[in-house]
Amino acid sequence: MIDTHCHLYLDAFDVDRSEIELAAKNIGIEHILLPNIDVDSIDSLLNLSRSNTKFYKAMMGLHPCSVQPTDYREQLDHIKNVLYDNPAEFCAIGEIGLDLYWDKTTLDIQQQAFEEQIVWAKDLDLPIAIHVRDAFEPLFEVLDSCYDTKLKGVFHCFSGTLEQANKALDYAGFYLGIGGVLTFKNGGLDKFIHTLPLERLMLETDSPYLAPAPNRGKRNEPSYLSFVLSKLADSFNLEEDYLRSKTSENARRLFSL
Repeated sequence: MIDTHCHLYLDAFDVDRSEIELAAKNIGIEHILLPNIDVDSIDSLLNLSRSNTKFYKAMMGLHPCSVQPTDYREQLDHIKNVLYDNPAEFCAIGEIGLDLYWDKTTLDIQQQAFEEQIVWAKDLDLPIAIHVRDAFEPLFEVLDSCYDTKLKGVFHCFSGTLEQANKALDYAGFYLGIGGVLTFKNGGLDKFIHTLPLERLMLETDSPYLAPAPNRGKRNEPSYLSFVLSKLADSFNLEEDYLRSKTSENARRLFSL
């Protein structure tokens, strides 16, 4: 399996990171992809990704919740320099996108930052890992204006409606990242996941966030991907081994693993 979105470099794992890594390997996880958050997270992310470049794959980008009027331009410039200094070190631009759950007043600059990072992705031929929360419509507006066949990516931790899922998959080369939300009783995703094309789905945890049932509310970790896989197998009425293979194949294709 491949955990396509995990923040294992955060201090939530400082006391037991090596044990968490071992537990992930023991359930068959072969890669963990590490999305960046902002300038302050770069060093810890790169320290972890460089500790085992075969197992960890880094992304580089500016999270929409870190897009603030006071310093987002400086943050973008710094992140771009890190990215362009060694683009081969990164498997994607991420995580980037729009978030109107916490702050609706920064929509304009979030859109500017999102569009600029899309330009980097096209320039470097890298996929994008999209964060979207309470912002599907404005995000689709940006994608509609920027989309061409050079753009590819994943809607990380997808938690939208069936209509939004179909709209996201209308962009050729885009996938849906499926995580703990699939296991939530009121998440809604389990009601229609089986209608979506399996060749456009991949697995993720978003650790330490969004732990799947039966561990909801606890710190998430990559080994919990097994619960997501099990729920996905139930939803599609397919064998876990088959889904493990298909979702990993999708991740390898998108991220050139």
